[in-house]
Amino acid sequence: MKNKKISIIIPVYFNEGSLPQLFKELGVLESKLSRRSVALELIFVDDGSGDSSLDHLLRFKKKRSSTRVVKLTRNFGAVHCSKTGFRFVTGDAFMSLAADLQDPLDLVPQMVDRWLAGSKFVICERIGRADPVISKLYSKIFYLLLRAFVIHDYPKGGYDVALMDKAFLPYVINSSKNVYTPLLAYWLGYKASVIEYFRPARKYGKSRWTFRKKLSAFLDIMLGFSITPIRIISALGAIVSIFSFTYGIDIVIAAFLGKVSVPGFSTVVALVTFLLGLIILTLGVIGEYLWRIFDETNLRPETVIEKVY
Repeated sequence: MKNKKISIIIPVYFNEGSLPQLFKELGVLESKLSRRSVALELIFVDDGSGDSSLDHLLRFKKKRSSTRVVKLTRNFGAVHCSKTGFRFVTGDAFMSLAADLQDPLDLVPQMVDRWLAGSKFVICERIGRADPVISKLYSKIFYLLLRAFVIHDYPKGGYDVALMDKAFLPYVINSSKNVYTPLLAYWLGYKASVIEYFRPARKYGKSRWTFRKKLSAFLDIMLGFSITPIRIISALGAIVSIFSFTYGIDIVIAAFLGKVSVPGFSTVVALVTFLLGLIILTLGVIGEYLWRIFDETNLRPETVIEKVY
């Protein structure tokens, strides 16, 4: 059988605590893949870490010279960081792994086996997670809305770990700046081979996936993959117009019948504030779409590479 190569991209951001253990587990993983006649390409992307993560990566590179380390000038976010790493992929298949070891590396050989058996797209769906209650609640709402408005058959528990054949690479690299890579990969239409797993509790460091970043990702997904928000505000505008038109007819008829009393101040204020609020909401949603159009056309780089080791 012709030798294959798997490329693994690992975004690194304040991961000095987990990197030593990660390197050990990557060594074990490489041995397992070698027995399958599969070579391992490692691409680390330092996303502007402010700790000693880069020093750990460079020491690891000295021991394993084929490792590639890419340093970004500042923090650009995990999705952009991963996409930068995809540009250096030379393997027959590729994937992105978190450096915090929350997603077990034991999943990788299982994914590779399915890929070798012919699956071009292998995902690991979370069927449970040992995360804080707030994180679980946010995740549940996030994937509920995603399935309702974007892709109806998207995995209920979501996924971050996916092995993609090199056929995916041009679509991922050339995607828009604000695209959410896991959703894009699923949207492409390749049948996914699913491996279910329980996500364990975090052992190293703290999550940098803040609520602000989660909200930004949610908006990118909803506004980048779905026309539903525009249609919702259009429908809401139509409903309000119908009620306003009906109310206007009722007032005219009442005036002809002499049943109109002195207009109440509260009624006018309530109608004006409601309609103004609706207009502001509508303009806000439209503005979000316009910003994304501007962001795609202003030629601003998605990330800036300071150095490649």
